[in-house]
Amino acid sequence: MEHFKFCISLLVLQALFNIFPTTGTVPAVCPGVFREYIGAEGKNVTFSDVPINPNIEFHFLLSFAIDYTNTKSPEPTNGDFLVYWDTDNLNPSHISSIKAKYKNVKVGMSLGGDTVNGKNATFAPTSITSWVRNAIYSITNIAKEYNLDAIDIDYEHFNEDPDTFAECIGRLLYYLKQNNIVSYTSIAPYADDSVQVHYLALWRKYGHLIDYVNFQFYAYEKGTTIPQFLQYFETQMYNYKGGKILVSFGTDNSGGLSPKHGFFDACTILRNQGNLHGIFIWSADDSMKNRFLYEKLSQDLLASAI
Repeated sequence: MEHFKFCISLLVLQALFNIFPTTGTVPAVCPGVFREYIGAEGKNVTFSDVPINPNIEFHFLLSFAIDYTNTKSPEPTNGDFLVYWDTDNLNPSHISSIKAKYKNVKVGMSLGGDTVNGKNATFAPTSITSWVRNAIYSITNIAKEYNLDAIDIDYEHFNEDPDTFAECIGRLLYYLKQNNIVSYTSIAPYADDSVQVHYLALWRKYGHLIDYVNFQFYAYEKGTTIPQFLQYFETQMYNYKGGKILVSFGTDNSGGLSPKHGFFDACTILRNQGNLHGIFIWSADDSMKNRFLYEKLSQDLLASAI
């Protein structure tokens, strides 16, 4: 807490006297968290494959737990979540092992995602009360079995209105935090109006329960420039006022500002402004082909702020 107060005080002084660092200097401001989605694509990636810098906070996010049946033609189950990530390589014993080796590692699970067995993973509750009841039961069981620390909300398709989504997810997050089932919560919106309207409804009523906004900046167009990226970030700061918005890129050839074309320069600018709360990557499965180069660079950048 004292370090956080120092960071804020430094930024206030810089703003008052216009003494932000010049280009090429890196101030010792608050370091952020590094997060990585893992297990969604069944490519046999393991926790131990991913390089971990011991000097920063590191979160794995297992992808995904989905409230759909595990069949060839899956159907929604009204909050009864099943594990869909690669359980052969990412099981409870693997979690215990990586946590024992690295005290800075936390592991969470992400809910929803884009698709399930080729179909949209759609948020489709029968009612708020029944969905929350089922979700609390199934998510609590998964979290305890896997010894998880965090939960991330990544629904991208919706059959219900924003207020219903806000109530279902908000009540779930409240229960999980109040009962110490998880320590960290996050949401993973992106800049699509039909998606944002749901997450903004959740944020307005339950934002105090959400620790990180894992904003999918890689969902913007390919060829995004540094100025465009910074403008996108400013827009989301306005949308999620007071939130810790994490910057991101994909290693799956998706869009946004790529690490080859200025992402880390943009991160340095945000850090100099006191706005770099952390970095996340989609996903470890895709990063294997680059031998996790960008994971190393991202963590090195965050660690250099300590």
